[in-house]
Amino acid sequence: MLDPVINFFSRIFYLIGRGIGYAVGIVLWPFLWAGRWYTQRGWILKTVVGAFVILWIGLYGYFFWVTQVWTNFNPDYVAAYNFEKREVAAGEPVPAQAADAAPKSCARSAVVEVTADLTDFNVNQNAWISSMLLFKLGFFGISWDDTPFLDNKAAFQRGINSAVRRTGVELVDTLGRVRGTSQIDGDLQKARGNLQFTEDAWYFGLNPFGPKTPTPSYYRSAVKDLRSFNSKLETCNAIFDARADNLIQFIDRIANDIGATSAILKDRSENNNYGWFDTRADDRFWFAYGQLYAYYGLMNAAQVDFKQVLQEKHLTPLWDGMDGQLRSALNIRPWIIANGSEGGWLLPNHLTTMGFYILRVRSNLIDIKQVLQQ
Repeated sequence: MLDPVINFFSRIFYLIGRGIGYAVGIVLWPFLWAGRWYTQRGWILKTVVGAFVILWIGLYGYFFWVTQVWTNFNPDYVAAYNFEKREVAAGEPVPAQAADAAPKSCARSAVVEVTADLTDFNVNQNAWISSMLLFKLGFFGISWDDTPFLDNKAAFQRGINSAVRRTGVELVDTLGRVRGTSQIDGDLQKARGNLQFTEDAWYFGLNPFGPKTPTPSYYRSAVKDLRSFNSKLETCNAIFDARADNLIQFIDRIANDIGATSAILKDRSENNNYGWFDTRADDRFWFAYGQLYAYYGLMNAAQVDFKQVLQEKHLTPLWDGMDGQLRSALNIRPWIIANGSEGGWLLPNHLTTMGFYILRVRSNLIDIKQVLQQ
């Protein structure tokens, strides 16, 4: 009685096994053909081809390594600055009785310091992924951003860079000069220009055709320019205009920045909710994560630079609440990003979760802005 059933399932498993065998054969066929071709060549051609293959394997090995290893990644990186011990706002004279205070010494800008450090983290402590040759070539011509692997770090770095670029613009336009009418600081202006450089330039390009300076070189120059500005500020030879209206504008620009990211997450979540099979969900998520990672440090830095303004407006508790929301968002680090249906019960929707925290932070920023405007 059971023989027909056993034969049926045996046939099914046999066909499945043959199908898997055919699939593996198709995948391995190019390599087997290349191996046979290689063994039939002369030693000179073998040497050249072998060297090329070893070089290619080495490049991909290095590419895999730098995309998977996130050097000095630490959601609690703000703690290393000890901002709570800084008593003087940016650009203000350091009291003569303060320890190690030099004559005519002013406080450095924490915002400028964090901006420089975040850029240094992107291009010196880690390899800048977006301009690497193998990232630009993609996966058999398909952009890595359209695949579910090896693009998370690139998206995270671009998220940080988005926040850093926004800060660079504000430093030049308002924070680094008096009421926007005084002369623009040369170091800040150079830093802004370097930070605005395209994110994917390699040593050679097709449009325009010819050799180029790669992206990391420009960002490294921006780090030097920002630190040069802070050195001048420390000797009271530069300006950091820590007024309430400048803080209002800075907060407003950040709220708009993360608001745009929230809209991108919402659109992806609603129109491409394919669960684990949405190949763009991961880079959307990690771009947003990179933005919040950067703004967590920059907002803590702004709390130091605008210390007097916040104390006058009694904004410290509200600001601390915003910092707490930013830090809570950085706890969301799933192994696999899923873009499931918002009403589904099986797969999570990490984009919606991240969007929730972004909107909470944006709401806090708007509340702070309203208090500052009173």
